[in-house]
Amino acid sequence: MRAYFKALAGSAVLAATLAVTPAHAERAQNPVAEFSGIDKITGRIITFDVYIDETVLFGALEITPRACYNRPANETLQRTSAFIEVDQRSLSGTTQRIFTGWVFADSPALNAIDHAVYDVWLVECKTSSSVPPPETRTAD
Repeated sequence: MRAYFKALAGSAVLAATLAVTPAHAERAQNPVAEFSGIDKITGRIITFDVYIDETVLFGALEITPRACYNRPANETLQRTSAFIEVDQRSLSGTTQRIFTGWVFADSPALNAIDHAVYDVWLVECKTSSSVPPPETRTAD
């Protein structure tokens, strides 16, 4: 009988814990990641949009976002995050992966892209951009 009451008490504690644990809203995936970058030599800062799975060139860096998520403002977790790949292009045309991982708009230095000349950070994830998607662009 004692084991029954012990199990019942354990169930009550578990139910109480679940009742006070806040539910997390699902993160929303977005098709566009907005980045800012600085060229440390010239001091030039630029903001640019990149579609998911598109690769853009910023200086000698090739930046490819693979996912970009937003969470609601009432969440305690990082609200805006992106999984990106960054390659460095050499003068000979070869590339070397220098970063793969998550970056966070709320904490740009948490997983910073370590490069001597360029800094790049996530600004936000967006549902649209004034830049046309890669498949609809026309050659100049």
